[in-house]
Amino acid sequence: MSVLDEVNEIYDQLVAWRRDFHMHPELGLDTERTAGIVAAKLRALGFEVQEGIAGHGVIGVLENGSGPVIMTRVDMDALPIQEENPVPYASQIPGRMHACGHDAHTAMGLGIATLMARKRDTWQGTLKMIFQPGEEGENGAEIMVREGALENPRPEKALALHVWNHMRFGKVAATAGPVMAAAEAWKATIWGKGGHGAVPENTVDPIVTAALTITALQTIISRNVGGLETAVVSVGAIHSGEAFNVIPDTAELRGTVRTFTPEVRQRVLKRLNEVVEGTATTMGARTDLELMPLTPALVNDPEVTALVQEVIKDVLGPDALAAGVRTMGSEDAAFFFQEVPGCYIFVGSGPEDYKDRPHHSPRFDIDERAMCHGVAVMIEALRRMMPPKGA
Repeated sequence: MSVLDEVNEIYDQLVAWRRDFHMHPELGLDTERTAGIVAAKLRALGFEVQEGIAGHGVIGVLENGSGPVIMTRVDMDALPIQEENPVPYASQIPGRMHACGHDAHTAMGLGIATLMARKRDTWQGTLKMIFQPGEEGENGAEIMVREGALENPRPEKALALHVWNHMRFGKVAATAGPVMAAAEAWKATIWGKGGHGAVPENTVDPIVTAALTITALQTIISRNVGGLETAVVSVGAIHSGEAFNVIPDTAELRGTVRTFTPEVRQRVLKRLNEVVEGTATTMGARTDLELMPLTPALVNDPEVTALVQEVIKDVLGPDALAAGVRTMGSEDAAFFFQEVPGCYIFVGSGPEDYKDRPHHSPRFDIDERAMCHGVAVMIEALRRMMPPKGA
């Protein structure tokens, strides 16, 4: 029996798990119900279980003889979005929705645990499974690392995956090097001098200063980042004033920076500060720039990625492998991958109308068959990283 045949045997269970989690989404670090189901299932399979890391994080360890310690990471949290899908498994909690696929990730994690425990005769070593809350903006991975999630035992290699609606079902991507961007948020507060809108010459207009700043920021990518390099600078919010005939005292800009390499990151952040400060000075205003680092770049280890690429071709066929897939989105699994060499895998999950169901959309949904591909690739990769039983 092939590994894909093994996984297909539990497909109905994967769907049942995923839909249950989908109907009961939980936010941030508060994933109590989801974590409780995960912990109970892992214990029933023979895992040693630790709970309560970073809120409701769960760690399951399955020792199966001598051999390497290999880690998998699964995220569990949902998003504060009102679901619009007219499906029987739609979210039952108003204003919350699994709009990114972590319900499927949790189901796949349980599928991996089930088959690895069921087939102990095919591998030896230690499987460490980390089920993480708070991926969506809470940096749950960073908290778990800080609270010792990578110790006792310390993993040697790591695997993680994400369903990916930007690819149709049937493709699975593994790319060496940076695959998700480092992210920071920033806030620029501009102080001018308010006054009557009819006599702007007596003011220092923070709104005009903000507008010029936004325009000048666009030159960072076009003139300070090389054509073969990658970075994003975006302004996501601007707040200033309340009345049509009043020039306010202050304006506030909020945005994000995304980069792949430390060198480009330093250059972009330096120019961000110079543009914000310089524009304010030119206009006679003052400003304060606050930088808030979120996640480092998620970088795939070349050796682990090469193994996963071979697994994808062997398990799903040579045409299934998609190489070179990267995104300027960020992922806090990067904190784990900073410590442990690993491979982050994108599993094509886009249904036929995938363009209408992007991640973080109230209409997000997946082709559930993608879960079988994700579980099969993960299991085969785990088995190849561990010696056969009795070796």
